[in-house]
Amino acid sequence: MGAFSPADSFVGERLWFLKEGAMMNLPFDGGKGPIAGPGAMIGILGGGQLGRMTALAAARLGYHCHIFCPEENSPASLVSARTTQAAYDDWQALEAFAKSCHLVTYEFENVPLDTAHYVSQYAPLRPGLEALRVAQDRLIEKQFCNDLDIQTAPWADVTGPESLAKAIHHIGRPAILKTARLGYDGKGQIFLPAEAGEEDPDQLWALLLEKAGYADAKNADLQDTGPTAILEGFVDFEKEVSVIIARGLDGQTQCFSLAENQHKNHILDRSLVPARVSPLLCAAAVDIAKRLADHLSLVGLLAVELFVTREGLFVNEMAPRPHNSGHWTMDACRTSQFEQLIRAVCGLPLGSVQRDFNAEMINLIGDYREHWEQTLLNENAKLHLYGKVESRPGRKMGHINLLTERAPIPGVKLGDIDPMGCP
Repeated sequence: MGAFSPADSFVGERLWFLKEGAMMNLPFDGGKGPIAGPGAMIGILGGGQLGRMTALAAARLGYHCHIFCPEENSPASLVSARTTQAAYDDWQALEAFAKSCHLVTYEFENVPLDTAHYVSQYAPLRPGLEALRVAQDRLIEKQFCNDLDIQTAPWADVTGPESLAKAIHHIGRPAILKTARLGYDGKGQIFLPAEAGEEDPDQLWALLLEKAGYADAKNADLQDTGPTAILEGFVDFEKEVSVIIARGLDGQTQCFSLAENQHKNHILDRSLVPARVSPLLCAAAVDIAKRLADHLSLVGLLAVELFVTREGLFVNEMAPRPHNSGHWTMDACRTSQFEQLIRAVCGLPLGSVQRDFNAEMINLIGDYREHWEQTLLNENAKLHLYGKVESRPGRKMGHINLLTERAPIPGVKLGDIDPMGCP
């Protein structure tokens, strides 16, 4: 057994590596599982751009990443040490994958729960199963928030045309009908305007199933599986913001500055940082994120999308992973959201969330070629492309971070600004 003893160790003691050269036990572990040091293999379920940027951040800290996904030449696999291309229900492949990793995380919340549970039998899974279970079902997510006295839009579960009619009567219009599971960037959703149209509940239900991707919507019978959709009352909001919180193995947390988000065609178009909100509202957002992370016993990242209304903050959705609205941290913060995820799941101290610049993150969607060439000529812009070969409408191909100097706050030094990201 060899010793690793960096000068001024961050725990004040020597860090002992096991023979694999990557696993170590640190005093602040608290008995919550092994801690992975540099050289460890981190498994990532999912091969998209979030996995790609996580793998790049891991490499800078000396880690290796093993991607598991069904797609060929996924963005994450192009920058990772290993890739297993297999279906999420290929149990033999999953077992071999998990056994090759010191720990496993996930880059999207729609990883099948059975898959995550199976992997967790062979390697620590962070964030854990509970965060995944709550975040991948809108009904469970809404109830979880409400049980903590956190406001959400009014909602009702829907299992078919009959319950949809009752839900519309109870919630009213305007409203949004969504699949309970899956669906993002506006997919699997139907907006019901205030003025009732000619459509009836049977038509709306069939349309929802079609939007959700069922080949034969008329014959799709999901009612035996319980609630499969949710009707959400429309929230009259002033703006949308998001907060990303990191929580470590020791329960310590760090929040990045709030981002103000603007959407086009139900897809995030840009994020502005800092969000144009009051310090009081910022503190309320941080409190909501911390309560959610603590009650999930989260180890990793949690992104919380919020509506700013006259009645306060309403949670829209949450995701236990890096988030599109946090990409600005890659160039404007001391620690990016992706490095913070690696630090959290590996049991390392969380990094500083101090913001050194104001930022505007702009998504590159679809045909982005005319934008990236211009970006390289802008000394205040940072370009990030995801390595996707095929561009198509609505597909995120990369993003740009536009940086500007922070406006000084009279009487406050930059290093003295509240570390929880307010404002």
